[in-house]
Amino acid sequence: MRTIIASIITASICATVAWGQTPPAPMKLYTGSFGGGFALTGGNSETKNFNLTFDMVRDPKTKNILKANASYLRGTQTNVLSLDRTSFNIRDEYSLTNRVFLFGQVDYLRDRFKEIIFYWAPSGGVGYKLINNDRTLLAIDGGAGGFFERNPGTAVSKSGSVTGGQRFTYKLSPTAAFTQSVTNAWKTKDFDDYLTNFSVGLTSTLIKRVDIKIAFLDSYKRKPPNLTVKRNDTAFLTAFIMKF
Repeated sequence: MRTIIASIITASICATVAWGQTPPAPMKLYTGSFGGGFALTGGNSETKNFNLTFDMVRDPKTKNILKANASYLRGTQTNVLSLDRTSFNIRDEYSLTNRVFLFGQVDYLRDRFKEIIFYWAPSGGVGYKLINNDRTLLAIDGGAGGFFERNPGTAVSKSGSVTGGQRFTYKLSPTAAFTQSVTNAWKTKDFDDYLTNFSVGLTSTLIKRVDIKIAFLDSYKRKPPNLTVKRNDTAFLTAFIMKF
């Protein structure tokens, strides 16, 4: 009888504990965000600028991660269009070790004022994470591929390419992070003709699922389509971001 009573008490306690436990949250296969910002000035000069951004990560918690990001920038000055740029990147990474990874990616750029109707650049290569922990990521990569570029009044230009990149992320706190990246693509037909993209930004959480991001972007093309096009374009952005 005592054995039976003890068994009933033990089973009751176990059932109570199990009932009180919160089941673990399901793993999210997709994470990402979308956002935008808008700025107006008036008086001696009138400017209107807005930006749209999107990023997504597919992480099944295996060795393979798929990343995608896109942005659209548009601005006018005294009702005259002064900025019109679209870009996106799709990248697949496969980890060989905790630090070494392979990647394949496709980049796209359309920039009206750089006179780039389209710029497609598929590439692949290998990368190495110099620092890889919960707070800091510092990685470099290099590879090869090709590009297809169309400029006004010309046929599509084609060439092989050599690529190099670096990215850095540092979590200042559980709700704030600093990011920086630079990518470079050289044409194998002419290594003096290359495209460099640099970005640096700070992201901070305002409320749950809503962040504010401040970023500086710099796009440099060593040989623009003609002498009237400047090599360097910069943008300073502020955006509110909704996470999913």
